[in-house]
Amino acid sequence: MMSRTLLLTYFYLFIYILLSSAVILYNKWVLSPKYFNFPLPITLTMIHMVFSGAVAFFLVRVFKVVSPVKMTFEIYATCVIPISAFFASSLWFGNTAYLHISVAFIQMLKALMPVATFLVAVLCGIDKARCDVFFNMLLVSVGVVISSYGEIHFNIVGTVYQVTGIFAEAFRLVLTQVLLQKKGLSLNPITSLYYIAPCSFVFLFVPWYLLEKPMMEVSQIQFNFWIFFSNALCALALNFSIFLVIGRTGAVTVRVAGVLKDWILIALSTVIFPESTITGLNIIGYGIALCGVVMYNYIKVKDVRASQSMAESIPDRITKDWKFEKKSSDTYVPDNVGNNGGSSGGNGSTFGMNIDEETPLISSRLSHIGRTVLTNHATGK
Repeated sequence: MMSRTLLLTYFYLFIYILLSSAVILYNKWVLSPKYFNFPLPITLTMIHMVFSGAVAFFLVRVFKVVSPVKMTFEIYATCVIPISAFFASSLWFGNTAYLHISVAFIQMLKALMPVATFLVAVLCGIDKARCDVFFNMLLVSVGVVISSYGEIHFNIVGTVYQVTGIFAEAFRLVLTQVLLQKKGLSLNPITSLYYIAPCSFVFLFVPWYLLEKPMMEVSQIQFNFWIFFSNALCALALNFSIFLVIGRTGAVTVRVAGVLKDWILIALSTVIFPESTITGLNIIGYGIALCGVVMYNYIKVKDVRASQSMAESIPDRITKDWKFEKKSSDTYVPDNVGNNGGSSGGNGSTFGMNIDEETPLISSRLSHIGRTVLTNHATGK
């Protein structure tokens, strides 16, 4: 019999996969000219930002479900604003791709995410170029190229939009690691929406005013309140499910769930959207890319475990050295003060402090965790 905790964990994973798939399919249905026909991806993204930001405000400030972080103007200007800019860009370009290419092909292109994240991390100097990782990135890239070659309804505009959105998301992830973690801040999905959603709305307003506002004035755009409300609610629920999954699973589990979600999406999209046709070359290319992604994830997780094992051995070595020094010093302690030396023995417990590990959700942060643990031990945090 499975324990209740394990069942609850599987339930949260199921909800995460369900909501993630639902949001992607729902967005495609709303934006596609063949279905709901709301070809305004920036407007849809702005609706999401307003709704999510408002709910996050009530949860943080009114109901106090989570506490806000100590946010100064300097941190907001140097961290939140650039992160929000790339976040808005990734959503804008990613949603625009739905107008031109199929959901199945979009999921195949998303296999490039580790490649983009690795390249940006190397560019920013937070990761090093390695032969084994480079081979995996090359394998992923070859797989995506084969999959693209096999795409019947290949559209260069949609592909460029999607790849640009992937690189914008990679910059956001790396900036989150470099800027926020450097400042010692930790944002969960709720506080992230609280700070980033309003700023992202402001960034989206400029392209919306230039590109979509004139279109809305001359075209007959249908607006259904319940459609957009339920769509925004699904997007918000997805953030909450991520919050629950992070607290109950590890990096490997989340990655496996992500791979499973991609395959489910590819299969469902061909059923819900009949115009989405998958060829054998699509499957072969995506399979090759997926092998590269799995190998990359294995390498990064192995690096983290090695770093954590090294970090856990540091307190043990320090404790042994401390005990050896204490034992040696006891030999030379005079009899009249020998009992006083034992009072410092309790200090040894500080080396066995618990490590507050944050479960990683994004691949670019995996290599950072081991270094953070080592730094914390070295500085005594």
